[in-house]
Amino acid sequence: MADPRGFLKHPERETPTRRPVELRLLDFKEVYNKFDREALTTQASRCMDCGIPFCHNGCPLGNLIPEWNDLTYRGRWAEGLERLHATNNFPEFTGRLCPAPCEASCVLGINQPAVTIKQVEVELIENGFADDAVPPVLPSELTGRSVAVVGSGPAGLAAAQQLTRAGHAVTLFERADRIGGLLRYGIPEFKMEKRIIDRRLAQMEAEGTVFRTGVNVGVDVTVDQLRADFDAVVLANGSTIGRDLPIPGRELDGIHQAMEYLPQSNRVAVGDEVPGQITAKDKKVVIIGGGDTGADCLGTALRQGAEVVHQFEIMPRPPAERAGSTPWPLYPLMYRVSSAHEEGGERVFSVNTEQFTGADGRVTGLKAHEVQMVNGRFEKVEGTDFELECDLVLLAMGFVGPEREDLLDELGATYDPRGNIARDDDFAAVGLPGVFVAGDAGRGQSLIVWAIAEGRAAAAAVDTYLAGGTELPAPIVPTQVAQR
Repeated sequence: MADPRGFLKHPERETPTRRPVELRLLDFKEVYNKFDREALTTQASRCMDCGIPFCHNGCPLGNLIPEWNDLTYRGRWAEGLERLHATNNFPEFTGRLCPAPCEASCVLGINQPAVTIKQVEVELIENGFADDAVPPVLPSELTGRSVAVVGSGPAGLAAAQQLTRAGHAVTLFERADRIGGLLRYGIPEFKMEKRIIDRRLAQMEAEGTVFRTGVNVGVDVTVDQLRADFDAVVLANGSTIGRDLPIPGRELDGIHQAMEYLPQSNRVAVGDEVPGQITAKDKKVVIIGGGDTGADCLGTALRQGAEVVHQFEIMPRPPAERAGSTPWPLYPLMYRVSSAHEEGGERVFSVNTEQFTGADGRVTGLKAHEVQMVNGRFEKVEGTDFELECDLVLLAMGFVGPEREDLLDELGATYDPRGNIARDDDFAAVGLPGVFVAGDAGRGQSLIVWAIAEGRAAAAAVDTYLAGGTELPAPIVPTQVAQR
């Protein structure tokens, strides 16, 4: 594969540099500098002839990673892009946003820095768009069947594109004013500029997918209309209910869910006017939640001119190297520093917020204490109580399931013990003939690669339901989180 001795010649892992912090805080443009093509070829050559490529298993999409690494090394960019698209509809999204479980399971990563799989992926697709090598893929024939896809995040987009290419008439419904779901309004511009979404949507429209924005299915389009107008329905409406923090003072103004805050910033970044925008300018900000969404809030708050930012995490600080509890090839528990963490703010681990305090109806501070894990439960560390001034609190503690009112209630959907839409192993919604479920709505909050994989798998299930069989490729995806 590639150069059989590449990993010996080039033991160093090289990735793109980030723009200087003082410059990137002045705008919302992507943080990475352009990567040299010669350096990319060198990095692709590090993909070793490992015998069993565990990266295949690490990636839910089953990406053919050694193949397109080899083709990149040999300069056969068009063929590499074809192999990339064989398993992934949107490598330009995953190449920017995925945490790369494939790299965590790279065989080279056992005792050397892993191959830069994610960077090869994004460079392949960027080269393809630059060379006009990403044309519409038109179906060979039309089936006369119609499918509604509800939700335009990565799962919905993947299902829609696959079903359109299978010859079905696909209409994708989105209640927001633009297509993209959390890709559009949850991911800040500095992680992925929205032009990246728009150019892929242009391809999908040319293929025949119909986009309907500003439509709240279940209200603007009733379930009866949906069943009358379409032969099948794919629910890809996501897990959008943010986990709350029901403690004293929660009712104070100035405490917001992350997904109230981030979409407004994204709108402003592309030129929209947002009256009454929630902004961190000149404020003391506390972000509760130490994951990716919390980091997105951190980077956004710093760009808006926050006075000071603290990011709270109830879990202890992870170790600097792979934890023993997550041996190779598992995705490692370890301390990570995102681009936003480079830019400022203070990360506080092992801390629990117990009360918000305020004056005149607005938050002015919080009370918190340190915690430790005892027999699987968090317990307060006595004598560690502290208070912190703040006038903006952002809750970024994850999501607990899809919104049930309107569409799901009207459909009569049932739910699994985790609060997700119940479905069988073929992605069919339990008790709802002709209705299928893909992505976070059925799986629970997860990674973008899982969403795309589920969209592709659900599309194959829908095609089988409508046509009695399918030629659509689909990854093998366990439909229940508990099976993982």
